[in-house]
Amino acid sequence: MPTFSLNKHLLFCVRKNVENVFKTQLKYSTATHTLKVIDRIKEKRAEALLGGGQKRIDTQHKKGKLTARERITLFCDHDSFVEYDMFVEHSCTDFGMEKQKFPGDSVITGHGLVNGRPVYVFSQDFTVFGGSLSSAHATKICKIMDQAILVGAPVVGLNDSGGARIQEGVASLAGYADIFQRNVLASGVVPQISLIMGPCAGGAVYSPAITDFTFMVEDTSYLFITGPEVVKSITNEDVSQQELGGAKTHTSISGVAHKSFENDVDALLQLRNFMGFLPQSNKFPAPIRECDDPCNLDVPYLDTIIPPSSTTPYDMLDVVLSLVDERDFFEIMPKYAKNIIVGFGRMNGRTVGIVGNQPKVAAGCLDINASVKAARFVRFCDAFNLPLITLVDVPGFLPGVTQEHNGIIRHGAKLLYAYAEATVPKLTVITRKGYGGAYDVMSSKHLRGDINYCWPTAEVAVMGAKGAVTILYKGKPDIQEREAEYIDKFGSPFPAAQRGFIDDIIEPRTTRWRLCRDLDLLETKKLENPSKKHGNIPL
Repeated sequence: MPTFSLNKHLLFCVRKNVENVFKTQLKYSTATHTLKVIDRIKEKRAEALLGGGQKRIDTQHKKGKLTARERITLFCDHDSFVEYDMFVEHSCTDFGMEKQKFPGDSVITGHGLVNGRPVYVFSQDFTVFGGSLSSAHATKICKIMDQAILVGAPVVGLNDSGGARIQEGVASLAGYADIFQRNVLASGVVPQISLIMGPCAGGAVYSPAITDFTFMVEDTSYLFITGPEVVKSITNEDVSQQELGGAKTHTSISGVAHKSFENDVDALLQLRNFMGFLPQSNKFPAPIRECDDPCNLDVPYLDTIIPPSSTTPYDMLDVVLSLVDERDFFEIMPKYAKNIIVGFGRMNGRTVGIVGNQPKVAAGCLDINASVKAARFVRFCDAFNLPLITLVDVPGFLPGVTQEHNGIIRHGAKLLYAYAEATVPKLTVITRKGYGGAYDVMSSKHLRGDINYCWPTAEVAVMGAKGAVTILYKGKPDIQEREAEYIDKFGSPFPAAQRGFIDDIIEPRTTRWRLCRDLDLLETKKLENPSKKHGNIPL
């Protein structure tokens, strides 16, 4: 072989050998780097799972509260939760925050199954920066809300936060505004539920206020815009956190919260039950569950509910429980505006919204609080395709200077507007009194009620006999005789039935199977309101 050719061959071999050595070293280096990354992922994941650390977790438990992850585990079906953004960290560098970073940054977000159906969930972690909302925290929540709207699934927020993260300043406030915007966009598209499981103060309160339902945990949760210290400094009033914004205050006085539960476990289990009544989105029909409770039989007990005297109270809740499947009724706002009942039940397995006057409280009169409570419930049911059943025993709107000065006219009009606007199936049963404008408001035939029934005990009139006779025969003798005459003529369902305002006068015992039959008939109902951007409901 020539010398030149030999040298060339040797050079090629040396070069090849060097390349092989380099590739071996590169492979070793890459594998080592990958192993380091995997170890770091495991380390960060372990940090994220531990939240703010065992000491803070123990503190949370001592307060009788579950951690954010424990709450999700209890709420979602076993092993169904898929977490997003576990490794997200804040980017704040002020006030030494660059030295304090936790994977996930004080909120856990993702989706899981509840009773086998998809639900998006965020759970604020009080063990990390007190659950305070940062820009990264808000971005995580916004991401799942956007996805929920896209796929059509409910959003559940488990709130436990000290409010805006002060170290981030206006960036935190911007995060709240981003969430509020999505709350509004999601309204009427997917159900939104807020469960307050700890503090919720300042700007944080407005997101739960926009959602469809707000629930609270007794003794450990509170909602207020300004805390007791600020109230003390401005108004000189001494008040505790619970007195100012606790569960008792908001479920019975302010009406901000729809229901409260004893503790975290009770709240999450009841919330799972509640989710079973709701559709996934406004594109889905009312959910139907297999029913073992016969829907084609009489309920004799209903014949005995109405007392002989028209002024004797009775419990409308007894009527509701006798009508719904398996006496299973999830009442909304049971401690607020008790003169009206609203809630969810099932008829032959199908979810329905139920509204009923409560004769046990203020004779079932409609007042400001009752009107607002029922109006918002009716609008929710209409937005999510849930049929409405209305049980009427209403002597009118509550009179009085306080009611008039506080706007009973515009607040009462909200309920009128809600029923008139609703296009879902509307079934109405007048059990006893249907007087005055309140008769019109309570899903009357004139507000596009689909099927309106009366029991034989019903009285449909402008007002009660005593008031009517006083006006008609003022100063004339024989008032009592004229009152009996008025009752004989108007104190029955016949005048309304003769004019076609009532479809039938039925025996109370037949009410359940009639309503079930009518719901089947109206399942294919199609009704649309005139095209418009949106209506202008009285405020």
